[in-house]
Amino acid sequence: MIDEQTRTWLESLGSLDVRPGALAGVVVVDVTRVVAGPYCSMILADLGATVIKVEHPDDPDYTRTFPPLLEREGAPELSGFFAQYNRNKLGLTLNMRHPDGRRTLERLVEKADVLVENFRPGTMERLGVGYDRLREVNPRLVYAALSGYGQHGPYRGRPAYDNSAQATGGLWSMNGPAGGPPIRVGTIIGDLGASLYGVIGVLAALRHAEHTGEGQLVDISQQDSVLTLTENAVVSYTTDGTIPQPLGNQHPFVRPYELFACADGFVFFGGYTDKFWKISCEIFGEPGEYDAHPDLQKMAVRFDEDVYRTRVKPMVDRWFADRTKAELEQLAGDLVPLSAVKDIGEVVADPQIAARDMIVDADYAGYGSLRTFGSPVKLDRTPPRARGLAPDMGEHSAEILRGFVGLGDDEIAALSESGTI
Repeated sequence: MIDEQTRTWLESLGSLDVRPGALAGVVVVDVTRVVAGPYCSMILADLGATVIKVEHPDDPDYTRTFPPLLEREGAPELSGFFAQYNRNKLGLTLNMRHPDGRRTLERLVEKADVLVENFRPGTMERLGVGYDRLREVNPRLVYAALSGYGQHGPYRGRPAYDNSAQATGGLWSMNGPAGGPPIRVGTIIGDLGASLYGVIGVLAALRHAEHTGEGQLVDISQQDSVLTLTENAVVSYTTDGTIPQPLGNQHPFVRPYELFACADGFVFFGGYTDKFWKISCEIFGEPGEYDAHPDLQKMAVRFDEDVYRTRVKPMVDRWFADRTKAELEQLAGDLVPLSAVKDIGEVVADPQIAARDMIVDADYAGYGSLRTFGSPVKLDRTPPRARGLAPDMGEHSAEILRGFVGLGDDEIAALSESGTI
């Protein structure tokens, strides 16, 4: 935990929002890049941790060049992608390949609570700052390692991206149109899932460290993370040998529960229980439609594939064909599960999203306002801080080394001259 001297230093940084948060006092050294890792540490930062983002002075996080890009005259372009995943962090440049860089990292770790890295297993060890070494420096350190396949196993050394995890975790094989080829999930779910599990692991390990003074390795695999997102696929296979196939927008054992076309787009409709089916017939159908089809009143009948295909789905298609998304949502109200399928523009303008403060503005001087997603974690006593800025490269290097590590100005100057920072 940070000492009083460090707290005073943090509060002196006018550019940093240091309102108390649930993780206030926790210091995180973040040596990650791209998404699986930066997102993990961003969540910790949103929750109040002091996160120090470490980048190589000559090889920064390359998402700094990812679109969309904000422009300011006489200054480098600012990546909205980078800013979204690195808000609320302090920026430090450090060449960990240089002996002085390794020693400086160890001095950072000596006072920190958490280190997060997402290199291929073995990389930190080759640099001389792997878990075993850093555990000697700080026995209470929580060391979170996010990688494609984890720190052990036959795939340990393989390079991996999000698509690698979707492919080897089983999710890709299940997704796509019925009878068609598999299609990857349309977002980096392997990266994001690993980051979320990384946060859970860090919080659990921090609790243990606070009680015992003992840190530990938090080993997160993207493949593992994706596997846990495959719903009932594992138990279906291990129980009766069923291998899930792409089903398009349908559910394997619930009907109706899928995408339906309407006058101006598509909606999701999930009125499959007997209760919801009766209400749906009453609010969407013709008068007396429910009683006109007594054999469809039982869930088991509607589940039958032929009955669903020839009678139930055509009925729902007819209900929705001439109505807009807004009309259908208004009719459904709080009565049955029906949701408009919204594009991201509609989501950003959604009143529920606004009510939940899920689109936030951050003012980057000279660049203008950047709107990003907020925090889905709602805490009434220590709310997350989701409006912070991402640091420029090395923006806080001198302040961190002076105020947190305790280096003198001559030592900092020497590190700068040697290219270590």
